[in-house]
Amino acid sequence: MESISIFDIFKIGVGPSSSHTLGPWKASQDFAEKLIRLDFDKIQIHLYGSLSKTGKGHATDIAVMLGLAGYDPVTIDPNEISPIEKSIEDQSLLVINGKEIIFIPKQDVIFEKTTHKRHPNTLIYKAYFQGKLVIEELYASVGGGFIERELEEMNSSNGGIQLPYPINSGKDLQNHCNKIKGSVSDVVILNEMYFGDAEMIHDKIDDLLSTMLDCVYRGCTTEGILPGGLNVKRRASALSKKLTNNAEYNTLNEWIDAVKTSPRDFNSINKWISCFALAVNEENASLSRVVTSPTNGAAGVIPAVMLYFFFFCDYEGLEMGRRYVLTAGEIGCLFKKNATISAAVGGCQAEIGVSSAMAAAGLTEVLGGTPEQVMMAAEIAMEHHLGLTCDPIGGLVQIPCIERNAMGAMKAITASNLALTGDPSTAIVNLDTVIKTMWDTAQDMNGKYKETSEGGLAFNLPLVMANC
Repeated sequence: MESISIFDIFKIGVGPSSSHTLGPWKASQDFAEKLIRLDFDKIQIHLYGSLSKTGKGHATDIAVMLGLAGYDPVTIDPNEISPIEKSIEDQSLLVINGKEIIFIPKQDVIFEKTTHKRHPNTLIYKAYFQGKLVIEELYASVGGGFIERELEEMNSSNGGIQLPYPINSGKDLQNHCNKIKGSVSDVVILNEMYFGDAEMIHDKIDDLLSTMLDCVYRGCTTEGILPGGLNVKRRASALSKKLTNNAEYNTLNEWIDAVKTSPRDFNSINKWISCFALAVNEENASLSRVVTSPTNGAAGVIPAVMLYFFFFCDYEGLEMGRRYVLTAGEIGCLFKKNATISAAVGGCQAEIGVSSAMAAAGLTEVLGGTPEQVMMAAEIAMEHHLGLTCDPIGGLVQIPCIERNAMGAMKAITASNLALTGDPSTAIVNLDTVIKTMWDTAQDMNGKYKETSEGGLAFNLPLVMANC
């Protein structure tokens, strides 16, 4: 199997979807590079399967234009996305590598009515010059911002690399922990140091944690209606104000102080966990900056559980946050290698289920759990997400997606508590078994429950509303 870094799992980008926004954006960036030495005067992008069925709600059309125009999802100011999109549409003009071409989004971004045999999330780019095809390239957006070109995976430079502690299963991870007599995060950082020194790794993790915290704060201080037409009202800001008894906070640090001095009873803590998760995914739905964890649609679970630990447990400094990310990231790698993190392939169990397993593992690590308990926590969390379908209403990452992040966070904390008080040696189901079961379930799942908006709430709610 390919050697996957935790930084392949955790990516900084723009919402609302890693597979429908971030992946196509990266595919456009890659295709734009291929055009540098070519003559062309027209480009068309064909979207297939889930990208076509829910692409509008996931801003796929916007993402492919921004990628072709040279904007980077990691560095772009999210506030500039809407003006850039409007400018392209108003002028029917796209600038690629400094070259202007006529581009009419409604004609040149084509939502096909079929599903491509390559993958449920397939894009085909075509460039023309004077009416003749110059280049054609097929991409698949396979979840979590990962993309593939034809049969070639393009997401990291780690293919063929032999890590000092190769991990292709939970059993491998357990054996390595036993060998070095260390924790899960100890093993993971030894592998990560193959790609860079400890300082670089810490800096990258700190950047992830900072981005997550900023995202929660923005969500907890922003009111209004989410875009897309469902008229979903933001809730995190009002909840944050209520939990802090309407305290005044105008900066991130002031908000942190307000949370720290708020009531710490069970119900309040429970509500804070939901608030953190809602905040992230409300930001995600607004095309704001988030960290894929392992996807955009599930981006709220990891930060919510991390902030639960930060505010309400025995947080002892940044090193604990780093261990949390290292451990959670490796669990995500296992699911990526042995199952899927794409809702178009595996339903929402591949997003909220995986993120919940990742968060449960990370929390168990920083709460002092053994490697066996860490993997037990991940297994418990996924076991109770098996079969979770993906049914976004209107193709938007809002209902039921936002609330599912809060539920995934709560399940992660419960799974961690069960593992920490349990005896892994007596567990009947192990992590490898639940990952295989998740993959089996994904393959058997009806296609209308895999991010197509053709089943579940996405199908039934419009019917109910139409009859009201």
